[in-house]
Amino acid sequence: MGSLPSPGGLQILENDDAPVINRCELRVLFESQQRHLNDFFDKLDLDHARAFAQTLLDAPGAIFFSGVGKSGFVALKLSQTLASLGFTRSAYLPPVDALHGDIGALFPSDILVLISKSGSSDELLNLVPCARAKGARLISLTSVEGNPLASLCDMNVHLPLEREVCPFGLAPVTSSAIQMVFGDTVVAAIMRARKLTKESYARNHPAGKIGKSLIFKVKDLMKKQDELPLCKETDMIMGQLTELTSKGCGCLLVVNAESQLIGTFTDGDLRRTLKASGEKIFKLTVGEMCNRNPRTITPEAMAVEAMQKMESPPSAVQFLPVIDDQQVVLGIITLHGLVSAGL
Repeated sequence: MGSLPSPGGLQILENDDAPVINRCELRVLFESQQRHLNDFFDKLDLDHARAFAQTLLDAPGAIFFSGVGKSGFVALKLSQTLASLGFTRSAYLPPVDALHGDIGALFPSDILVLISKSGSSDELLNLVPCARAKGARLISLTSVEGNPLASLCDMNVHLPLEREVCPFGLAPVTSSAIQMVFGDTVVAAIMRARKLTKESYARNHPAGKIGKSLIFKVKDLMKKQDELPLCKETDMIMGQLTELTSKGCGCLLVVNAESQLIGTFTDGDLRRTLKASGEKIFKLTVGEMCNRNPRTITPEAMAVEAMQKMESPPSAVQFLPVIDDQQVVLGIITLHGLVSAGL
């Protein structure tokens, strides 16, 4: 078998008939899409939108979303967003799979939201009587007036659609955008009504940057015990080079006999001292050249606060000693450690 050419070996052939994106035409399309979306906002029945949002807010059971094609992708996304808030069970119910067993997840206390531009998709229409038999409450989100799906549901919210922005007015380009905007805005309204806190939101997003910034504390990420580059103020600078470089912190934490922080000495301090003192550095102690007023932080502080403190004026630093209220050194947190943790 032959191998594919490497990207560097590809040749771009000149072809006068090759399709290109015209900047002016692109601008016209964006302006058209903006007009269509503005038309949606202008014509949306806010009372119907509020009733829909309140129904989801008051749901006694789970909230399922279903749709076909692009509306199905919107249904999937909205179910995942609602589930991520943590105060209600929500899931996507594929209409075809539902008719082959997945409808077993539906219970009488649940809500099924059916999303469809036309309201005439056979898959959703076939699902309605089965979901009705399960006792679930049915809500449709549609854009065509007088559609059959709306007439079969307990509630319908009309999503006004002027036209699709596609050249033929057929591809679900504007309609899917409207569905997503409407659904996400309703979810935001539910978040406000529930008074969702950032801390609660973060608990359901532990792997993301948002979650990490609201969950991780300094004590979770700091180096401690044998990882700490400790020295006494009477130690000679040149005798502490191994300790300065081996712990990967780029500094020494200068402590007294009670492990209380006296100051810090960095590899930058070493270079500056060597430049200023020359051979005299061999006779200098760490205590003579250390910074006795370093920035510090407590173990209970949020990790994101540590990063902000490192980056604050007058100049950024690469680490913070972690101390208790008695100035005893408990650990050290580094910028590299924060970045490695995803903050």
